[in-house]
Amino acid sequence: MHIPSQKVILPLFAVLTLVTLTYGNHFHNGFHFDDFHTVTTNPYIRDLRNIPLIFSDADTFSTLPANRGWRPLVTTSLAIDYAMARGLKPRYFQTSDFLWFLVQLCLMYALFRHILDFARPGPVPAASSIGNRWIALFATALYGVHPAIAETVNYIIQRGDLYSTLGVVAGLLIYIRWPARRGQGLYLIPVLLGLLSKPPALVFPAILFTYLMLFEDMRPVRALAKCTPALLLSIGLGALSSAMTPKSYDPGAWPAYDYRITQPLVALRYFRNFFLPLQLSADTDHVAESSVFHGYAWLGVLFAIALLAIAIYCGRRREAPNADLRPIAFGIYWYILALLPTSIFPLAEIENDHRMYFPFVGLTLSLVYAAALLCRPFLGLIRARIVIAVMCGLILCVAARGTWRRNIVWRDEESLWFDVTLKSPKNGRGLMNYGLTQMEKGAYVRALDYFTRALQYSPDYYVLEINLGIANGALNNDAEAERHFARSLDLAPQDAQALYFYSQWLRERGRYSEAIQDLNADIQYNPAYLDARYLLMWIYHDLGDTASLQQTARQLLAEFPTDSVAQSWLAGQTPPAQ
Repeated sequence: MHIPSQKVILPLFAVLTLVTLTYGNHFHNGFHFDDFHTVTTNPYIRDLRNIPLIFSDADTFSTLPANRGWRPLVTTSLAIDYAMARGLKPRYFQTSDFLWFLVQLCLMYALFRHILDFARPGPVPAASSIGNRWIALFATALYGVHPAIAETVNYIIQRGDLYSTLGVVAGLLIYIRWPARRGQGLYLIPVLLGLLSKPPALVFPAILFTYLMLFEDMRPVRALAKCTPALLLSIGLGALSSAMTPKSYDPGAWPAYDYRITQPLVALRYFRNFFLPLQLSADTDHVAESSVFHGYAWLGVLFAIALLAIAIYCGRRREAPNADLRPIAFGIYWYILALLPTSIFPLAEIENDHRMYFPFVGLTLSLVYAAALLCRPFLGLIRARIVIAVMCGLILCVAARGTWRRNIVWRDEESLWFDVTLKSPKNGRGLMNYGLTQMEKGAYVRALDYFTRALQYSPDYYVLEINLGIANGALNNDAEAERHFARSLDLAPQDAQALYFYSQWLRERGRYSEAIQDLNADIQYNPAYLDARYLLMWIYHDLGDTASLQQTARQLLAEFPTDSVAQSWLAGQTPPAQ
C-alpha cells in the first residue's frame, strides 16, 4: 500500500490545522432548530439499547410525526454521542461532527489528486504549471474554510449531509485508488453508510458513471454496466427508505411545479455564494416562482443551460497535459448531480444553505482547477509566483474570517435567529424564532411584536399560533391566548406541541380536567413526546393524585427504562419544575 510522503503529509497537516483553528470558536455552539425534535427531546437517543429499534422504526428519528424520516445512522451516531457525553452536552456532538469533517477533507484531497493526475499525468515543470499536489491542497483548504460549509458543520442534525457526502467521496476514492478490487465491492460500503444517513447519496451511481465516461473513456453501455452494483444498491436503499418512512411524514412542500422551476435559480444563488457568501442565512425567505418567466426564474434556466454546455465542452477537451479540461467538467457534473435530489423532490424550503455542502465538493475542484490553468502562463516569472501565492493565502484568510464569524452567529438561538431577521426579513419562521428567544428572557411585549410581524408572512403556521398563545397568556390576555391556542389546534389537531402548550396554559388557569384530557390525547398521538407525560405527572402532583402519578411514571418507564424524571417520581423525589 502506498504511504504518502512528507511532501504530502506536512502540507495536508497544515491544511487541517488551518481548518481546526478556523473552527476553534464553534465547539461550544448549541443546539438549533431541528436539533430540538431530533436530539434534545428525542428519548430514543438516550439509551444505546435502542439502536436496533432505530434501524427498524423511523419514528425514532424525531418526536414530531411530520418530520420523521428514516436516517438510522444519523440517529445512532446521536445516541453514541449522548452516551459519551452522558447527556446533552453540545461540545461532544460538535466535536464528533468536526472529526468526521476532517476525515472527509483528507479523502477529498486524495480524490482531487487522483482526478488531477488523470488529467495531467507525470511530472510537470514548475515553470510551466502548478503541481497537482498544490492544486488539490488549495482546493481542499478552500472547501474546509469556506463560510458556506460552516452552515452544515455548525448544525448538529445536518450531520446527515456530512455523512452522506463522506460516503460518496470515500466510495469514489476507493473505486479509483484500487481498481483491481472493484469486483469485491468494497467501494460500496461507505456508499451504503452514506445512504443510511441521508438520501442525496443516491446520486453516487451517476457520479461514478460520469467519472468512468470522462477519465476511463468507457462507452456509455460499458460504463453503465460497471455502475450496475452501485445502481442496484441505490435503488434498493431508496425503496427501503421510502417504505420505512412513516405516512405521517410531511415535508410541507411547495407545489411541485413551482418548486422545480425555481431550482435552477437556486443553483445560481448557490453558485454566487461560492464567490460572495455574504447573505448566508439559516432560514432564507426566498419563495417559489409560479412561472419560468416570473421573477428571475428564467435567469436560473439560462444559468443551468450554460453550466451544462460548459461541462460538455470541457469534457471533450483532453489535450493532456496542458489543456485537459476534464476536471472542470467533472466538478460541474458533480455540482449538478449533487443538487438533483433536493431539486426534484419538493421540500418545505425552496433553498437551504446546508444543501451547498455536498455540491461544493465538485464546484471547488472545478473552479480551483480552472483558476490554476489561468495562472499557468505567468508561472515562469518569480514575481508572478509570489503574487499568486500571496493571493491564495489572502483568499484562505478571508474565507476563514468569514467562517469564524458564521460560527459566532451559530453560537446560540438568539444570535442565529437575529441574523435570520436581518438576512431574511420576510421569513415568518425566522421572525417567530427570534421572538422565542426574547420570550425565554421574559421580554413578552418584544416577543409579541415579532410574532405579530411574523403573522403577515406565515398566517397559517400553527407553531406561530402556539407562541402567540403563550405570549398573550403571559401578558394575561387570556381570551386572546385561548383564541390562538384554538387556532393552532385547528391547523394541527394532533400535533404534540399544540396539545402540550395548550395543556400547560390550562394547568396555569386551574383547568386540570381539560388539561388531563388533552395530554392523554397527546400521549396517544405522540408517545415519544415525553414533555406531555412530564406535564401530566405534574398535574397529578398538583391534584395530590399519587396513584395516577405513579401509574403514568410506570407506563413511561415501561417504554423508556432510563428516564430520570419518572424514576424520581417513583422514588418519592420531586424533579425540577415543569
